[in-house]
Amino acid sequence: MEMRPLRYFAAVAETGHMTRAAENLGIQQPPLSQQIKALERELGVELFRRHPRGVALTEAGRQFQIEATRMLQNMEAMQQRMARVAQGQEGALSVGFTSSAAAHRFMPEALRAFRRTYPKVELQLRENNAAELTEALAAGRLHCGLLRVPVARPEGLLFETLLREPVVVAMPSDHRYALARVGKRARPLSLAQLCAEGLILVRRPGAPGLYADLLALCHAKGLQPRVVAEVDRMMTNLNLVAAGVGLSVVPASMTGAHAHAITYCALAGSGALDAPITLVRRNDEDNLPARHFAALLRELAAR
Repeated sequence: MEMRPLRYFAAVAETGHMTRAAENLGIQQPPLSQQIKALERELGVELFRRHPRGVALTEAGRQFQIEATRMLQNMEAMQQRMARVAQGQEGALSVGFTSSAAAHRFMPEALRAFRRTYPKVELQLRENNAAELTEALAAGRLHCGLLRVPVARPEGLLFETLLREPVVVAMPSDHRYALARVGKRARPLSLAQLCAEGLILVRRPGAPGLYADLLALCHAKGLQPRVVAEVDRMMTNLNLVAAGVGLSVVPASMTGAHAHAITYCALAGSGALDAPITLVRRNDEDNLPARHFAALLRELAAR
């Protein structure tokens, strides 16, 4: 059933008069009467009882008015919702992130700001490592992702650096370097000192990223790091540091994780090494909430 006959019916039912309903609708009275008669034939019932001063609803007409009103309201609600969707004010947004990106205060601030600005957009959050997030984005399972140094750059994805922060060394709190303090802080560690210890890396062996950059920096200085473990996630990395398995390098915003068991200090001679916050998205993304989210991230990062 088309919606126009329902609107015509609703107008006649409201006014109780064909001519006044036609005026309200902006049409002539004869076509309106024909539409109502056609609707009655389609339904097989009489909707109005005609009388000299207008029309009145029959019992079937009163029942039909309930259903017609519901259908018209649903149509109006759908039209309003689709208008919001067309403006990116409503819909769903799936965001992936690494644990180290989430540790930076930028991410929770961005999510809160987005929820305030777009309260009707459903946020779907997924945590994973950088490699799996990149694969999910390339496959279309996520709208955008926040990670550190990209570990792959598949065709069709855009990588945008939003922020940069320094890296620090994470070591067990009972390590000899952790006990060698200047005041309340552990002394900065040199690359040579770091390479002499067992290193824990967060990466797929052979893949690029923050830890590949660390290894390249060490090799450029003629140093040979001793890697004792390679793991998939930053928190696994810190769990192993806390357990005394070895030392690692993490973004400065991770400082504070396992504060009872890990000491953090500066890494001397690592000026070329930092930990960015990188936005990853598809270059043909047509999800408007994702575009709004990217614009909001840029705005917040610029501040």
